[in-house]
Amino acid sequence: MYNSEIPRKEFLKKSLLGFAGMTVVPGLPHGSSILDQQTAHQMKDYTLKNVKLETGFEYEGDEVVHTKTGLFAVAISNGKIKNISVNKPDDSTAIDAKGWLMLPAFKDMHIHLDKTFYSGPWQATRRRTGGVKGMIALEQQILPEMLKTSTHRAEKLIELLQSKGSAFARSHVNIEPTSKLQSLKNLEKALEHKKDGFRAELVAFPQHGVFYTDSVAYLKDAAQMNIDFIGGLDPYTIDGAIEKTIDFTVQLALDHKKGIDIHLHESGESGLKTVEYLIKKVTENPVLREKTFVSHCFVLAKLDQRKQEEVAEQLGAAGIGIVSTIPFGNLILPIPALYKHGVTVLTGNDSIIDHWNTWGSGSVLQKANLMAQLYGYTSEFMLSRSLKLATGNLLPLDDKGKQQWPKAGAAADLVLIDASCSAEAVSRISSVQSLISQGNIVF
Repeated sequence: MYNSEIPRKEFLKKSLLGFAGMTVVPGLPHGSSILDQQTAHQMKDYTLKNVKLETGFEYEGDEVVHTKTGLFAVAISNGKIKNISVNKPDDSTAIDAKGWLMLPAFKDMHIHLDKTFYSGPWQATRRRTGGVKGMIALEQQILPEMLKTSTHRAEKLIELLQSKGSAFARSHVNIEPTSKLQSLKNLEKALEHKKDGFRAELVAFPQHGVFYTDSVAYLKDAAQMNIDFIGGLDPYTIDGAIEKTIDFTVQLALDHKKGIDIHLHESGESGLKTVEYLIKKVTENPVLREKTFVSHCFVLAKLDQRKQEEVAEQLGAAGIGIVSTIPFGNLILPIPALYKHGVTVLTGNDSIIDHWNTWGSGSVLQKANLMAQLYGYTSEFMLSRSLKLATGNLLPLDDKGKQQWPKAGAAADLVLIDASCSAEAVSRISSVQSLISQGNIVF
């Protein structure tokens, strides 16, 4: 904390110029630190020097063989990038970025911040019985106890995401008869505590089914609160009716001007029918274009190539996105086909450690790396394009190598990475050295 024996001005100077904060964040790697909240609030205007930015591609023939970079000064003011200028390494008033590569801050677009074991004792998943309905029964038993610590654990999970370069998440939050609205309220407290360094959009998620456990009233209440999307879960398997559940979800979203993000694990005929019916409903209600997503959508991995192309084209035409955790084994999704047809593809960690799964690392850069491995994106160009999975489709260079980020006036949401370029960052899952969110230096 602030030492009263050191003049405040000198204290701030020493803290900021070294990227060295005074508050160590529990849960971050050893040695990581952030600025205390008071200091972060005072950092409205500052300049970063020795910032590595991508400036273009180097070609041999028509092949991209290298990414060009240069060192620049980046001025930040009131949460935005003020300007990018010639680097002045001798500027003693600027914060030294040490030649680290600046990239857009990462976005975890599918996670459950509201129910996690993270920050508690290690717990591997236990043998499942009864499929998803069996897991619903388990949740009904354990959620009352989990809710007692859910705000604290959400905060710790947010800190993990920050340490991996994410300043934004789309979090699904349980809305069902066991939690009622308490899980949402607890998560809102955590997000309020972390608002200077992290933002989120929320999905009202009927984890126990819309009608299977009669979550309708709670979803209607949640739709009037601070949520952004109406969620869903396997309408045929859980609720026993595709059209009834989708119709309710779509109407609730329309009534309250929300988006839609539905969990769909069903990989057989019911999964395909659900996707096709959702495409129909969004086509009928174009206000939902670019605001509707299917999470997981495992059925796409089970279709033959011709059908995959057909459905990908329909999804693109309807403006429906896919949010994937990049599964492998027998569930490799046709992401190249989705990109080909203009489908928005996002990713997230889903579960870091909870009663569903224990595989999440907190890094969406790792997800980009996994995608590149699965689809053979080994070239400089394709590795650099793969970064968009981690950033929510924002890249420093466009496909022609023209610089499109950062730009003056853009939000100061960025990471500094120990890498020479985007391609290397994806290939090596390069370490995050600093995260800046809305102009606030998080660490």
